[in-house]
Amino acid sequence: MLLFIKRLFAWWDGATFGTLLTIMRRGHKIGTDDYGNQYFEERQPSYDGKKRRWVVYRGYADASRVPSEWHGWLHHTFADAPTQTPLPHKVWEKEHHPNLTGTIHAWRPKGSLTKGGARAAATGDYEAWSPDGANS
Repeated sequence: MLLFIKRLFAWWDGATFGTLLTIMRRGHKIGTDDYGNQYFEERQPSYDGKKRRWVVYRGYADASRVPSEWHGWLHHTFADAPTQTPLPHKVWEKEHHPNLTGTIHAWRPKGSLTKGGARAAATGDYEAWSPDGANS
């Protein structure tokens, strides 16, 4: 019962009941990426002649978790899905990683407020102006 209620309202954590119903009626599965996200396409083209494409995230819905080859397919940049025509990877390309900003895994430099806010003084540090001229 709890899973049913979650599917009705929790759009940020997987597919809602309405999305699953749309997939059953009008779409078919194209593939899955390395993160477990599933990609779908409509069976019939829309009014503009293109088939609608969408992703159902595994876990929290975060667009930065979509790899570039699937992003290109979702936005009709590539005609074929990466499962049909994989993109060639260059030796200098790095592996895709989601954006960790705003999470506990985000990079925090020395002096950031989350690391205590203390940092060593720099030579060009700002000195606040004082109206009584104490700084001049």
